[in-house]
Amino acid sequence: MTHFFCSDSGWFDGIAVIDCWNREIVAYRISRRQNAKVAEGAFERCAHSPIGHNKAASQGLALRSDNGRVFTSKRYLKVLRACGLRPVDITPYSPQQNGMIERFMRTLKEECIWLNLFSSFDEAKTIIEG
Repeated sequence: MTHFFCSDSGWFDGIAVIDCWNREIVAYRISRRQNAKVAEGAFERCAHSPIGHNKAASQGLALRSDNGRVFTSKRYLKVLRACGLRPVDITPYSPQQNGMIERFMRTLKEECIWLNLFSSFDEAKTIIEG
């Protein structure tokens, strides 16, 4: 998860899910709030990926995340388990352990976010998710 600024609505959040095997972004979501429901929404976007919400296909797979309040919430962990995924937390204050997604977020900021002065949340959402 990362944070972006938008002139009319202040800070907003982006969450992305990356497949560490092939480095493909399989889900993402832009939101005004940082909560477990946003993370759950990213999983909804996985529906057309090979894993999606197919519990049989996801058996034995792990989802690595930091130790933020979203990723340690009961709601988030319940969604992971329902999808057959095993949660794996990185060591606190060790973003290098989640380097692929950290690099993606940096590239997203350098090549999209910082190059645009978003005038509204809807504009930012359209450009980033487009």
